[in-house]
Amino acid sequence: MVTFDAVFVGAGINSLAGAALLSKAGWNVCVLESTDELGGCIKTSSSLTLPGFTHEVLASWHPLFTGSPAYAELKGDLDERGVEYLNTELPTGSAFPDGTSAFLTTSLEDNIAELARHAVADGAAWESMFNGFMSTADLSFGVLGTELWSPAGLGLGRQALRRFGRRGLLAYVGTVLSTCRDWLGDTFESDAAHGLLAPWVLHTGLGPDQAASGFMTQVIACALQLGGMPVPKGGGVVLVDGLASIVRDAGGEIRTRAEVERVLISGGKATAVRLEDGETIRAERAVIASVTPTQLYGELLGAGDAPVELTDAARRFRYGRGEMQIHIAMSEPPDWYGDERLGRTAIVHVTPGLDGVSRAVNEAERGLLPAEATIVCGQPMAVDPSRAPEGSWIVWIQLQELPAGLVKGDAADEIDVGDGIWTEDLREAYADRITARLGRHVQNLQRATLQRVVLSPVDIAALNVNLVGGDIYGGSCALDQNFLFRPLPQAPGHRTPVDNLWHIGASTHPGPGLGAGSGYLVYKELTKPAAPRRLLSGARAAGQRLQQSVAKSP
Repeated sequence: MVTFDAVFVGAGINSLAGAALLSKAGWNVCVLESTDELGGCIKTSSSLTLPGFTHEVLASWHPLFTGSPAYAELKGDLDERGVEYLNTELPTGSAFPDGTSAFLTTSLEDNIAELARHAVADGAAWESMFNGFMSTADLSFGVLGTELWSPAGLGLGRQALRRFGRRGLLAYVGTVLSTCRDWLGDTFESDAAHGLLAPWVLHTGLGPDQAASGFMTQVIACALQLGGMPVPKGGGVVLVDGLASIVRDAGGEIRTRAEVERVLISGGKATAVRLEDGETIRAERAVIASVTPTQLYGELLGAGDAPVELTDAARRFRYGRGEMQIHIAMSEPPDWYGDERLGRTAIVHVTPGLDGVSRAVNEAERGLLPAEATIVCGQPMAVDPSRAPEGSWIVWIQLQELPAGLVKGDAADEIDVGDGIWTEDLREAYADRITARLGRHVQNLQRATLQRVVLSPVDIAALNVNLVGGDIYGGSCALDQNFLFRPLPQAPGHRTPVDNLWHIGASTHPGPGLGAGSGYLVYKELTKPAAPRRLLSGARAAGQRLQQSVAKSP
C-alpha cells in the first residue's frame, strides 16, 4: 500500500493548484484523475476542428487565476516551466441588434469616456463606482477569498463592522445581496451600459434578477478593468502541465485513469482511498475531493460515514442551467459590422441588452430554448495569435441559457424539440439559429467557416462527471447554495464532518471559475501552524507591541 501526506480526488484547477502549493510546502502529494487527461474544465484540443487550430473545449479565459493568491505564490515556478500569459487592453464588449456596440477596457480613463459616449452621466457613474469599489475591495474580494465558516471569516466580519459600524455594515450587506438589474438601474442611465455589463452575470452562474447578482457583476466589471482577459500562450494545457510538473518535481505522483471508488474511513477519519481496480492508497494527513456534493456523500462515502441529514441534503443539491458550446475554425479574421474594435476584443457578447438576458434566463429555467440567447463570442486569436495558422481565426461560442434536463419547447416556436432529448438534429438546429444571428454581426462568418463543432449540454456532461446536466458551474449559485451556504447549509465551507476529508471544486466556496480559490483555501488551512504555535506567536507579537509602547511612553 503506497502512502502520501495528501491524496486529491480529481485533477481540475483546484486540485492541481492545491497539490502544487502543498508540494512546495513539503508535502508528499498524490493526484488521482479518472479520465485520460488532467485539467478538469481546462481541455485544450488541436484535433477538434482542423489541424493547426488549437481550441479550448470548455474553459478558455484565465483572469480569475492570474489575479488569484494561488498564482501569486506559484508564478515563479510556472514562469520557470514556460507558462506565459498574454493579455489585451480590450477584454470585452457588447454588440447590439441595431449595430451599435459598447466596450470595457483596462483603462479607467477610456472606460469613463466610452460610457460617457452613451450617456454623459454614465462616465462619472463608472468612475464613482470603480473608486467606491476599490475603497472596500479588501472586503469585497475578501468575501470570495476567505474561508467564511472559520476564524478568518469571523475576522473579516469584525473588520467590516469596525469600518462601517452596525448600520453601515447592514447597508453593505444589502449591496452584496442586490440584483444585477437593481444595481445597473441605480448606477447607469444608458441601455448600452446595462447591455455591456449584464451578460457578465451569466459567467457567475446567476441571472440578472437573482440575489447577489449585482455584487458579482460589479466584482467582475472591476476585475476586468484591473486584469484584462489573460490566456496562457499556446492554450490552457500549458498551465495544466506546469502545475503537474511542480508536483512531480517535488516527488509527488499524478495518475490518470485512476477511478476512486471509495474514501475509506477509520475511527471517524479519512485514512485512504480505494480505486476501482481494488488498489488502496493511504493518506496520512488529508483526502481532498474535487467533486460535487452528490458524488461525495452519495458515492465516495459509504453508508453511515456522514450524518443522514447531510446525505439527504446532498441528494437534493440543485444543479443550474445547461450550456452549449460552438467551436468554429475560420479561414480569415471576422468582418464585424460596426465598430472595428469588435475584431480586437477578447469576448464579445451579442445581446439585446439587460432585458434580453433576463428573458433568455427565464425561458431556459422554464425548460425552453431561448428565442434570443446571449451569445458569448470568444476570440482567442485576439489575445494569442499562436492558436491558429496565420491569417485564419478561431471563434469560441458559449451559450449559458439552456434548460437543465429535458427541453420542453422552443420559445421562438421554430424548432421541433421532439421528446426533449438532445439529439444531433436538435443540437445542430439550435446551433444554426445562433450562428445565423452571429452572422448578422460577423458579415463573413458563413463564407469563412471551415469547420464547426457543436457540444450540447449532454456532450458537455459527458466530458466531466462534475458537469451534471451540462451545468459548468458545479451547481446552482442561488443564494441558498452560495457564499456561507456553499455547497450545503449542513456542510458549509471545505471541512466535512469526516476528519481529514476536505471538499473542493466549483460546488464549494467561492464557487465556479478558474481561480483555484477552494484549492488555495484548503492549502492554507492544511499548512496553518498548530494552535500552540499560533498562540505562542500571538503572545510574542503582543509582547513586542507592549515593549514598543513602553519605549515610546515619556
